[in-house]
Amino acid sequence: MKNRREFFKSAAAFGVLGATGLPLRTAAGTAAAISAAGDDRHYWVSVTEKIARPVLENLARRELKMKMPVEEQPGAKRAGYAHLEAFGRLLCGLAPWLALENLAGGELKLQQEFLRLAQSSLDAATDPGSPDFMNFTTDGQPLVDTAFLAQGILRAPKVLWEPLEPRVKKQVVAALKSSRKISTPTGNNWVMFAAMIEAALLEFGEPTLPERLEDGVRKMLGWYAGDGAYGDGEFFHFDYYNSFVIHPMLVEVLQTLAKHDAQFSVALKMILQRAKRYAEIQERLIAPDGTFPSLGRSTTYRFGAFQTLALVALRRELSEKIKPAQVRCALTAVIHKMIEAPGTFDADGWLQIGFCGHQPALGENYISTGSLYLCSVSLLPLGLPPGYEFWNAPAEKWTSQKLWSGENLFADHALTDTRNAPLPTLSR
Repeated sequence: MKNRREFFKSAAAFGVLGATGLPLRTAAGTAAAISAAGDDRHYWVSVTEKIARPVLENLARRELKMKMPVEEQPGAKRAGYAHLEAFGRLLCGLAPWLALENLAGGELKLQQEFLRLAQSSLDAATDPGSPDFMNFTTDGQPLVDTAFLAQGILRAPKVLWEPLEPRVKKQVVAALKSSRKISTPTGNNWVMFAAMIEAALLEFGEPTLPERLEDGVRKMLGWYAGDGAYGDGEFFHFDYYNSFVIHPMLVEVLQTLAKHDAQFSVALKMILQRAKRYAEIQERLIAPDGTFPSLGRSTTYRFGAFQTLALVALRRELSEKIKPAQVRCALTAVIHKMIEAPGTFDADGWLQIGFCGHQPALGENYISTGSLYLCSVSLLPLGLPPGYEFWNAPAEKWTSQKLWSGENLFADHALTDTRNAPLPTLSR
């Protein structure tokens, strides 16, 4: 790929940017105008609209439960959880873009439309009188997606928290607190869901429960396996949960704790170093053609598998071995492969179960239509300004492309840290 123009010419030849390859439902044609511009950022924004519009439009109208299909394994009975899954996970990925200032043109119009829809959706999802009031308390699954919802708000408090009416803020806090009725499994990554919710409550000025906040983080740190990876409980799992949950939530929970008590800064620095290494590994997993290994459970979250890489890029903390432009190009290639696969969306624009297209057998019994919206978390770099190097630097080969084309690169080496930094209890 010599430059972005060449990339998009070849992409268009396969229907990537044509109306048949990516049908766009627009407000005043904004996304169509964006796509016509032909660069990576414009493509990412058009993908964001394609994924997000059905969820946000219907929820803002309080019609999500009426309109969203719930695809699932036979007898899985996921309808009671799917709507919070879709909204919480989607907001988690969109939040940095919704908060970005100084956009212009069609992207600004689309961003402001989606921000209004997201704010209305927060009301619709947490208002007990709403037909779309969501399940924050029944069974275990709501703990997961209340956490993603909390994480999304924490990623953009200036637009997703501060401007909310006092009534809506009370609803959101009540919804987060109500999830405390769900006991926290202490033997796997679920400890981070309870911690994430408590971190949001801390940021919103509410009292927190140390057994769900600091104790959960201690548990997770105790499962560190080395070289930037954590076990999912006592044992290491060869899947993408280090990216789906563990690294992003550790970083953002510790960041919130350190904001309120500087004693947590040492631990934050440590977990950021590990996240940076894991992001480096993730970039190397993307093959020259934009494919990556389908490993372990929850592969139907598609390119959500690269949340840690996307988050580290958003934070401008990539390893010096990785140029931002190569991450942009690598992720763009992955998104193209997956979003354009026939069957990714149904006829009404809702995501369908699959890794590359519609592959319902890949969905575990906890997977439903709502679960799939975790793919949005790899779109986090849209929160970087268009003028930043990630977006405006010339196209760059990513690591596997360089290696397989014969470039003479330095060898890769493991991160050798072994000792956890001490984790205090928040000064209350």
